[in-house]
Amino acid sequence: MQQKSKVVLVGVATFVLLIWALITIIPLYWMIIGSFQDSAASASFNPRFIPDSWSIAPYERFFNKTNAFRWLFNSLFVSGVLTVTNVFLASLAGYAFAKLKFPGNKSVFWILLSTMMIPSQVTLIPLYVLIINIFSLGDTYTAIILPSLVTVGNIFLMKQYMSSLPTSLIHAARIDACSEFGIFYKIILPIAKPGLAVLAIFTFVAQWNEFFWPLLVTRSSSMRTIQVGLASFKFAESTDYGAIMAGATVGALPMIILFFALQKYFLQGITVGAVKG
Repeated sequence: MQQKSKVVLVGVATFVLLIWALITIIPLYWMIIGSFQDSAASASFNPRFIPDSWSIAPYERFFNKTNAFRWLFNSLFVSGVLTVTNVFLASLAGYAFAKLKFPGNKSVFWILLSTMMIPSQVTLIPLYVLIINIFSLGDTYTAIILPSLVTVGNIFLMKQYMSSLPTSLIHAARIDACSEFGIFYKIILPIAKPGLAVLAIFTFVAQWNEFFWPLLVTRSSSMRTIQVGLASFKFAESTDYGAIMAGATVGALPMIILFFALQKYFLQGITVGAVKG
């Protein structure tokens, strides 16, 4: 009887998850399908989920009427730089907080952690004034990158992950007269690759999808990222929904490829740093 109840429960859970997955996939499916139709069909209140005809004209209009290649390059450059800096700096800080004993270790860590409780909207105006008015960095890559060189959330993630690594290896390396940076580079980084991979993926995805800050600090079309560029993709007389959906598909495609290529690391990200051993 218990076995039958478990089977029924698993079946119900599977059915609910399938329905939820279907609901989640429909907007993505409609975006992709709409990018191969004319604007009237894309904006129709009676959509056809299997189009009568297919066309790449929306993609041609998107790339011909916008600075799309530059937007994609900007997103790739900003996301790539911030991924590298966050992985390097957050792993260094995580190692220091997890494995090194220095005065104020816990105090500094809790002060950093407390800043995560402050809503980003509170610091947005001071940060904007600092970047634009004081440093005069408006409409530059530096303005987009500088505030996110390393985030407290990533430091916390790496600290938790580093805490689960065996301390005995570090002690053995110190006995062999290995420097702290040598320990970090030769011992910690190789065994921390799963955590670093998760951190890199999550950082890249977050920065690729970042919208508000690049919108604030960029003015010219050549400095916009793909997300900001799509928001500025407008027409004076009408809205070209087909071209907009083509642009949205182009902007989402790298993330879709990244997810399926590195799916196992996304799943690891659910539990990384959650268990301290």
